[in-house]
Amino acid sequence: MSGNELLGEFPVVEFRRYAIRPEERGNFARYFDSYFPEALQQLGAIAFGQFLERDNRSHFTWIRGFHDIDARASGNAALYDGPVWKEHRSTMNEHMLDHTNVLLLHPLNAERGIPVLPAVDPVREDETARGVVVAQVFAVKPASIDEFAHHAEMTFADYRSTGARATGVLTTLDVPNNFPRLPFRTDGPYLVWLGVLENDATLNVRFLPSAERAATALTATGLLRSSPELIVMDPTRRSRLRWMR
Repeated sequence: MSGNELLGEFPVVEFRRYAIRPEERGNFARYFDSYFPEALQQLGAIAFGQFLERDNRSHFTWIRGFHDIDARASGNAALYDGPVWKEHRSTMNEHMLDHTNVLLLHPLNAERGIPVLPAVDPVREDETARGVVVAQVFAVKPASIDEFAHHAEMTFADYRSTGARATGVLTTLDVPNNFPRLPFRTDGPYLVWLGVLENDATLNVRFLPSAERAATALTATGLLRSSPELIVMDPTRRSRLRWMR
């Protein structure tokens, strides 16, 4: 039985990119892995995965999901007013420089949601998240998501030939912020492709050249507001979203 079948679907997604004091990013990741995945799960939310961005040593990025938009408000209230956050917030906050770079997203369609992969065993020292996670972020012109997604489908299909496993295609969820303590960006719309690669060889030799060609072709559609952003990330030790054989 898959994680989605056990835990349900989480179509309301926060793509959260925190700026962390560079010398503290590793410690922040270890604190997060230790305390927060299960705390979120007990409140009916999920941490799909958490990552260290390669090209920005201050960035800790994580993705969480909720069953619906109302669950976002109730789940965040329960977490940030609850005992786990209250005990550890001083430590976490002193490592953070900014927490407002957040995209509120939902799947492009029912088949493009993020899978809930099995949790990583916290005890076994030989079990750790592996692989390379990639997010390609497209700033789409207003009212052009469907047209752009149609153009992008062939590109995303070509990524499979590079060894990439698609793990979600998400678009901006345009709703009011029902938990104002946690802002999210309102400069959309965006479309985000997520994928996982086995290793650096697959990334460098096969995927990156394909992604560069795709960025050029999709920019030429005239449907984007800026050049696509490619975010290459290493999963933290307990990230659910990772390469699995």
